[in-house]
Amino acid sequence: MKNLNKVSVIILTYKTPQKIIHNCLKSIDKRVNILIIENSNKFEHKNYIKSKFPKTKFYNTGENLGYGRGNNFGLKKTKTDYALILNPDVVCHKNFFKNLSALLKNDINFDIIGCQYSKDKIFIPAGFFEAKKNENFKREFFKTKSNQLTKVEWVTGCSMLINLKKFKKKDIFDKKYFLYFEEFDLCKSITKNGGLVYTSSKLKIHHLGFQSSIGKNSKERVDANNIKNWHWMWSWFHFYKKNYSFFYAFIKLSGKLVKSFIKTIFYSLFFNEDKKNKYLYRFLGLINSIIGRSSYYRGKY
Repeated sequence: MKNLNKVSVIILTYKTPQKIIHNCLKSIDKRVNILIIENSNKFEHKNYIKSKFPKTKFYNTGENLGYGRGNNFGLKKTKTDYALILNPDVVCHKNFFKNLSALLKNDINFDIIGCQYSKDKIFIPAGFFEAKKNENFKREFFKTKSNQLTKVEWVTGCSMLINLKKFKKKDIFDKKYFLYFEEFDLCKSITKNGGLVYTSSKLKIHHLGFQSSIGKNSKERVDANNIKNWHWMWSWFHFYKKNYSFFYAFIKLSGKLVKSFIKTIFYSLFFNEDKKNKYLYRFLGLINSIIGRSSYYRGKY
């Protein structure tokens, strides 16, 4: 598996719990280059991680750049032909890197290869942008044993292999996004320009989901959820506006705008703070995207 030295794993963290990072690193083959990119000015677990995984390299961005810009930062530090982006709450299957090595040995022409979940039989980690085509793909996904590689139009960003030889610059993610839809936007750009995106049944991972930066206490967790809800809607509208049109985006999400507003009022009247915040921040994120404001919201977390 000598070709694994052509791969760098980029793990983007932001105040991520030590145990979650440890479990991720433990599942990575020791022959692979590992870069931890901390999306702040200090990585609190550096001494511990260095003692357990001495080959790991550490970089601080200095501020929370979000998913896209943070990974762009990591890609600029990468010297290898391939970059494997892993969320810190991902654990690779025991045969992951053996299969990855075999895949690279075949010298396949690709821009991005997305991974699949080893246990999740509900969530689909890849698909197509056209609704009908995507529905057909979803119906067949769990029914048949897929080949090692299946050509798709998008993959999820928690774990994906990037062929850096295909990119002139390492700022591959759109800087306007802060959180959510960055990988879909990248895949849309790649497929639009004739590039190749695949999903691999041989690259299996376990994804905890939403555990990368969950906060140390209840206030931080509330703030983190507000940030996620705000950016989920901002990015959703921006993706449609950028890749289709403003009118298309507005038609697609106008129902969400009305729903979020009504539910904010409803849960305010019934003193349900959690649900009120959920829909309030979704409404605020969407309205800010509609009027053309940047993805500025960072909360206090």
